Amino acid sequence: MPFVIDASIVAAWALQDESDSVTDQLLVRAAEEGAVSPPLLWYEVRNMLLMAERRKRITPRESDEFLVRVEKLSIEIGEPADSRQLMRMARKHLLTCYDAAYLLTALHRHLPLATLDRKLVAAAKAERLDVLPI
Repeated sequence: MPFVIDASIVAAWALQDESDSVTDQLLVRAAEEGAVSPPLLWYEVRNMLLMAERRKRITPRESDEFLVRVEKLSIEIGEPADSRQLMRMARKHLLTCYDAAYLLTALHRHLPLATLDRKLVAAAKAERLDVLPI
């Protein structure tokens, strides 16, 4: 079954010091079952890679190679969130609009949400969504 993926999970795949067996399992699952994300995922991932380069955590070549690998995964990019729903969800759970977009994608698709963000996990659970990693 596909799941909604946020940038915190993809960052763990890119940065060796942030990956673990759980995020590695999610990578395998995304490759096998597919994942869904709002359009902002690719901007967040690219920004994370640039910040990691500037902090000398990875090289530009490693960033480029990672992007080639991750773009081969079956990550479906969903529609942008409705502005009013987005604001309402962000206010309700004290989230950023970015995180509210992931939450709304999971709610609209009736899919579990994969994130390492504690506030987003709490919001997803409050909305009765399954959260990965479990």
